[in-house]
Amino acid sequence: MNYFQYPHPFNLEDGNQLPELTIAYKTYGKLNKEKNNVVWICHALTANAEVDDWWPGVVGKGHIIDPERFFIVCANILGSCYGSTGPLSINPATGEPYYSQFPFITIRDMVNAHILLRKQLGIEKIFLLVGGSMGGYQAMEWCIMEKNIAERLVLLATSASESAWGIATHTAQRLSIEADGTWKNPAADAGANGLRAARAIGMLTYRNYNIMVQKQSDGDADKLDNFRASSYIRYQGDKLVRRFNAYSYWLLTRSMDSHNIARGRGKAAEVLKTITQSTLIFGISSDILCPLCEQEFLATHIPTATLINIDSEYGHDGFMVENEQITLHLSTWLQ
Repeated sequence: MNYFQYPHPFNLEDGNQLPELTIAYKTYGKLNKEKNNVVWICHALTANAEVDDWWPGVVGKGHIIDPERFFIVCANILGSCYGSTGPLSINPATGEPYYSQFPFITIRDMVNAHILLRKQLGIEKIFLLVGGSMGGYQAMEWCIMEKNIAERLVLLATSASESAWGIATHTAQRLSIEADGTWKNPAADAGANGLRAARAIGMLTYRNYNIMVQKQSDGDADKLDNFRASSYIRYQGDKLVRRFNAYSYWLLTRSMDSHNIARGRGKAAEVLKTITQSTLIFGISSDILCPLCEQEFLATHIPTATLINIDSEYGHDGFMVENEQITLHLSTWLQ
């Protein structure tokens, strides 16, 4: 992992300021002499900069985004708990971690941090800018904020603004965290049980009825307890608690709620028309968190967009599961 230190005040969209900034990032491959082989991947809510770990079927040697061909960059988002400045970072003013005192951040703040890193790395052009889900929010904002940096744009299971359904889901998740008696304690494990419940809520939107019934049904009709679906949801909650943090989760779901490319710019349809990059959009047929109609809206208004509907039973998580279909369509589009 690499770390970019920015020892200057970093202004936030809401008027607040961070006194300094650290961005954790990882690169794969080498920048060629022409500096035209950069692939920048923006990650989703609880992912990190190690894109080869969470997207192994798409990124890596022998895959469509191959470090032997491309210079691949993935930066951990502002507010996360994987090395970039976030709630667990030390507040220089107090000498203690920020915890609940960390300021509110938006998707645009995250992109401004990416831009600082881009400049630090000497990248003047991004051949391919990629983002799925919350990563798509960042990628879209980036193309609007820096209109001529990216040449091509790939968006997966994402939307022009956070929907009322998404905001309601995130609010339910934050209520779970806030109901934890340890929430806002000055400790890294504060709200852990609430985070476990928040993840359980999230899993119901990342997947859907069909895949849950298909994969987690019990064959024993006489069973009274210890159901497979229950064990699965508990397992997913436990797994997230071991690798993530409730302060970051609470903060970043608010950041997602703030996502709206139209904020301060006019109507969303008109803003999308300003995205001039050749754009490939993937929707997932069974996605109930960010359904296909959201990607259809993007494709209708981004002038050079191509929409691919991935037939998958895996719901929102399909963009990280259906690697063969994504590879096939991405390869054809790049050619």
